[in-house]
Amino acid sequence: MLSTLDRHGSGKLGWVDPYGDTLFNEQEAQAARQEVATLTRECADDQQKAALLDLAELLEACTATPGSYLRFMGD
Repeated sequence: MLSTLDRHGSGKLGWVDPYGDTLFNEQEAQAARQEVATLTRECADDQQKAALLDLAELLEACTATPGSYLRFMGD
């Protein structure tokens, strides 16, 4: 699902590099949470929806903890 996002758009989730590491601070995590909510509503696949809900939990934890980061580890 994330691979379909525009890497050059205004959203944060499009920045996640599937081949390298990506780091979000709590402000970026907050912006990405809003994107996940939209993607979840548009998702037709139950597995993708479950993965997005897991991602939402991680983003929420990052947002709630000042000075924290969320690291996405690519291949």
